[in-house]
Formats: sequence, structure tokens, C-alpha cells
Amino acid sequence: MIKRILLIVTLSVLIFGGLFGWKFYRDRQAQSQMQAPPPAVVAVTEVRREQWQPYLTSVGSLVAVSGIDVSNELAGTITAIYFESGQSVRKGQLLITLDTSIDEAELKGLQADAQLAQVRFERYEKLIGRQFISRSDYDQSRAQLAQAQSAVKAKLSVIAKKRIRAPFDGKLGIRLVDIGQYLAEGSAIVPLQKLDPIYVDFTLPEQHLSGLAIGQKMTVTVQAYPGKLFNGTISAMNPLIDVGTRSIKLRATLANPEQILRPGMFADVQVLSSRKQEVLTLPDTAITYNPYGDSVFVVEPGEQGLTVQRRQVKTGETRSGRVQIVEGLKAGERVVSAGQVKLRNDMPVRIDERPAPGEREGEP
Repeated sequence: MIKRILLIVTLSVLIFGGLFGWKFYRDRQAQSQMQAPPPAVVAVTEVRREQWQPYLTSVGSLVAVSGIDVSNELAGTITAIYFESGQSVRKGQLLITLDTSIDEAELKGLQADAQLAQVRFERYEKLIGRQFISRSDYDQSRAQLAQAQSAVKAKLSVIAKKRIRAPFDGKLGIRLVDIGQYLAEGSAIVPLQKLDPIYVDFTLPEQHLSGLAIGQKMTVTVQAYPGKLFNGTISAMNPLIDVGTRSIKLRATLANPEQILRPGMFADVQVLSSRKQEVLTLPDTAITYNPYGDSVFVVEPGEQGLTVQRRQVKTGETRSGRVQIVEGLKAGERVVSAGQVKLRNDMPVRIDERPAPGEREGEP
């Protein structure tokens, strides 16, 4: 009985030992046939040294050099309109006329009185030389002539004021009146704006006052024309600092020959410094932004080839898709610009021969 049990145990050990041995052999053979994963393919760029011109940023509003609602000084009924909405006009161009029929009739009477006063004065002037009239009569006739002539000039001025003209060159807006409409004194007739040049008003904190000067260059962008820069110069600064905001108000003048900038537009303003500074930059695609800090993967040579290491960096301004590197990198260092998600420290990589994504704009 005991021999039978020992035989069964021996056979079981041999069978299970053979099975485990065969399994171990197959596993080792499979491991020997497995290949290491290929290195990750990444796009790489170099830290570039550039010359950047410092600038101050602000927001402002565009203001017309001259802008009014054309209005009438005297009341009257419109008899004629000589312009169309949106028309460009020159200084002195006739816009509307008010009814002057009564004024013109009164003018004729005043002109007759002035003519009579002129005749009387000339007669008295001859008589005073012969001493046929008193000096007081002569002075009275001269005063009456002056009074009559003044009355004529006053009436001519009234008639002229009922012919409303453009006070300066500019572009008209939408007409607000119609023929036959009675206008009270000071009624709005049509907006008139001078668009070239045009002003932009903005403010800057008082700490920048020492770096500001009349004639300093600046640029403006507006939402209506994204990507288009409008150049100008600072033309005026308020002599006082606003007590509430501790800021200084400035006005710049912009050329606007195409008249595409309009008063009231919101403007992003950049005031340029006269000095340029040297900075280190990378494409913005190379930066990994995290709440605990910004980082990049730096490509380093190793025993097994190229590997990557994560490095914390301090970033600054962003311009045209490139980010200023304040701390953490040196000029010429190679940094991964695409494919960072799949990377970890000491991971082998292979460099894509194409330019970095942020630098492919120049490719044909």
C-alpha cells in the first residue's frame, strides 16, 4: 500500500514538474523574442534669442478730431436740402436753407432806408462846408447813415445764418430732417465727423509717466479689423494725475486716410518703448501650463540615445505665438514642441525631421 502511494506521489511530482518546466521555458522564450518599444517621435525646437521692443498696454476709445451735430442758430422752415446721408463734404458747403422770404422783404426796406440816409448825408456834407447847417445836424445825419447800414448788415447776417453750411471738412451721418420741417433754434440736422486724422484717448498708471513723451510711437488694434495695426504718435498728455485712479490721460493721433476707423470704437493700445531688450523665446506649443507651474521637456543626450527631462520654467510675455522665457532655459537648448503628453522623465525619443509646429508657417 505504501509503495503504491509513493509511486503515485512520484508520478504526480514528475508530471506537474514537467508542466511547470515547460511553462517556464515558453515564458522565457517569449520574453527573449519580445522587442523594446520604439522611442517616441517628437517635434523639437531650440530656445531662440530675440530682440523685443518693450511696450505698455492699455485700452482706449477713438475720438474724432472734430465732431458735431450740425444745427441751426435761428428758427425757420426748411425750404431746400443739398446733401445726402453719408456724403463727404467740404468746409463751407451748403447743406440746407431755411425760409428767408420775410427777411428778404425786410432787407429791401432797410436797404432803401440806408440809401436815403446815404443821400441825406452826402447833401449835409456839402452844406456843412458852406456853413448852411449846424454841426449837430451833420453829426445826426452821419449817425443815421451808420445806423441804417448796420441794420442792413444785421439782416444780411440773419439771411446768411438761415443757409446752414458745413463748418469743416468731414463725413456726414444720417439726415435727421426733411423739407418743410420747422426747426427750432439748435435743432440737430445731421452728424458731421472729421475722420482723418483721428484721436485715440487712453490712460496709463502714473508709475509709467517718466517713460512717456510727446511724439512717442504707439500702435492700435480694433475688433472690427483683427490683425491690422494702426500706427500713431502721442500728441497730448493731461498735466494732472487723476486722484481716483492715479493714472494719466493721454491722446494719440492716428492717420486714417481710408476712414475705416470711426469715433467711438474700442481700441487696444500699445505704447512702444524706444529701447529694445534681448529675450529668450519658445513657441507657445512647447510650454505645458499647469496650476503648479509651467514646464517644458528638454532633450538631452544619453548612453542609449536622446532622452527627455521635465524642467520648470518661468514665462513672460507672449507675442505672435512665441513666449518669453524668463528663467529655466538657456539659448540653444532643444525643447520638445509637440508630443509632450506621452512623455516622462528619462524616456528615449526620436526627433521628427520636420520643423516644430509653431515654426512651419514658412514651409511651402
